[in-house]
Amino acid sequence: MLDSAVIEVRAGNGGHGLVAFIREALLPRGGPGGGDGGHGGDVILVADKAINTLTKFHWQPHFIAKNGTKGDGHVRNGAQGESVEVSVPVGTEVWLWEDAEDKELIGDLSQHGQRMIVAEGGRGGWGNAHFVTATHQEPLLAEAGGDGEIRRVRLNLKLLADVGLIGMPNAGKSSILTAISAARPKVADYPFTTLEPVLGVVEAGTQAFVAVDIPGLIEGAHSGVGLGDEFLKHVQRTRVLVHVVDGSEDDVPGRIKAINSEITQFDPELAKKPQILAINKLDLDEVSVLIDEIKESLKDFDGLHSETFFVSAATYDGLDELKQAMFHLLRSSYENEPPVSEVPEEEIPVLRPVVRKSTEVVVRESDGQLRIVHAKAVRLAKGSNLDSHEARLQFHRRLDQLKVTKALKTAGLESGDTVLIGNWEFDWD
Repeated sequence: MLDSAVIEVRAGNGGHGLVAFIREALLPRGGPGGGDGGHGGDVILVADKAINTLTKFHWQPHFIAKNGTKGDGHVRNGAQGESVEVSVPVGTEVWLWEDAEDKELIGDLSQHGQRMIVAEGGRGGWGNAHFVTATHQEPLLAEAGGDGEIRRVRLNLKLLADVGLIGMPNAGKSSILTAISAARPKVADYPFTTLEPVLGVVEAGTQAFVAVDIPGLIEGAHSGVGLGDEFLKHVQRTRVLVHVVDGSEDDVPGRIKAINSEITQFDPELAKKPQILAINKLDLDEVSVLIDEIKESLKDFDGLHSETFFVSAATYDGLDELKQAMFHLLRSSYENEPPVSEVPEEEIPVLRPVVRKSTEVVVRESDGQLRIVHAKAVRLAKGSNLDSHEARLQFHRRLDQLKVTKALKTAGLESGDTVLIGNWEFDWD
């Protein structure tokens, strides 16, 4: 089961605003008529309970939304770019991925229908009709559309299961899951035979729950030994733990203690979860004759929250009792949980990552020239024809209003200096 995938998302660019004037015989006072550009489409992640793996992203790692279209005459706005919705499993974390590592958790889709705008489309640029004022009736300025966000993110799926089967390699977790559910994990007689978590639905009459077989944990798992940290994350959202131990091995208490120690070091909250102890391989003589001895050794053992069960995945002995204990603890955990009111899907808030936008207005380049980087000023420069003297005068007035002129002077601008903005440069006077 693929539970992690890196994807690239590209939101659409906003459409450019238009500089246009209404010049018609029947509209002598038509005035500016340039419409606004349409907003670019978003890339939206949608949590879907019908999906349980991230496998599809191995084959399709790129998602691109449509651009908005440019504004038109007669104050007609451009069309919005079409957004792209990407279905992901419930329980998917979204990490900002930079320099081949996780930088920041920007979203956690833990509820069916939850939506997250992972890349926001660029804003449509204003047309010149947008700049009309009582004292400025013929604006020659328009904005270029804003760029859509481009991100690389890592999707990290924490499997949502009710019961987690934990224990050392070859303890028999996979065999027990096979015996109590329809799951068919690959098993063999060597360590780490299970290389990925396996889900199975356990049924008893009209009741059912999801169990997950967490691949074998070993000492040092919390720090990544044996891929332990990759597997332990799947235990975090389970409600009940079933600790499976091979009863034929030496020092059963020591093995239990080792795994519980790894769980505690990875996440102290995991140690507080209800835990059932299942001593497996009861079908072996060396286990069946030592039942009383094993029970005695566990009498005063810390870290257990329920009775101990002796079971055999091979002969199914004790599995019905174990399954009923799982149901009982699971039901208790739900009953003790504070009631949560149902939220209609349309009322589920849409997640929006907090974007750290630059607050710089002016920067000095390596050759000493000053460059204007104020986002709105740059869009105006890109969207307007600054070849005409009147357009440049209007542009300078807008720089004053945006406090860009003040920032230039603070940065040491003098008359005759060259100022850069977008692909355009001018001498300051």
